[in-house]
Amino acid sequence: MANVKLSAAELKLVLDANFILTKNNIIAKVYDLFGNLSTFYIENASNHTSLPEEVRQISPKISKGENQEGLPWVVLDYPRFFSKEGEFSIRTFFWWGNFVSITLLLSGSYQQIYQSSIQQFHQSAESEHWFLCRHPNKWLHHFREDYYQPFSTFTSADILQMPFIKLAKKVPLQQWDHIEIKMKNSFSTLLQLF
Repeated sequence: MANVKLSAAELKLVLDANFILTKNNIIAKVYDLFGNLSTFYIENASNHTSLPEEVRQISPKISKGENQEGLPWVVLDYPRFFSKEGEFSIRTFFWWGNFVSITLLLSGSYQQIYQSSIQQFHQSAESEHWFLCRHPNKWLHHFREDYYQPFSTFTSADILQMPFIKLAKKVPLQQWDHIEIKMKNSFSTLLQLF
């Protein structure tokens, strides 16, 4: 039989409507932040004509959920294009209790097209602040050591052998007041790859 009794801490939370109202207010602010970012992303991507047309044509998408390892999340995808031939996306991700991150995913034809740009970026000083996915599952978002490693720790040969490229940078939630500018700067850095 399931234990349906509440602990003292659980009872305190269930009696506190302000907790949920505050959580909802925070998620609304994340949506506002991502709305601002999507406007910036569109403006910058539209001026960046070296991005493939099909990638720039699809509107940004903001979505949310409640269970990324049990915690709420919000995601902004732009630019984004997914097909059998390849995937191209830049994803901005808010994860309650963890961080905000920005991630570039390239696979298939897009990985081939931009392989040399990724190699050049790997050689730059800026790459030391980025992480590269080393895991076969490209749809996770945590930054644990079994999933991401510092980009600078990979060799050029390692990068060529990757089944996809997933570059990411994270900002701790403690830096909330600086997240918007950090995401804009990181997005601009990623655009320089194309």
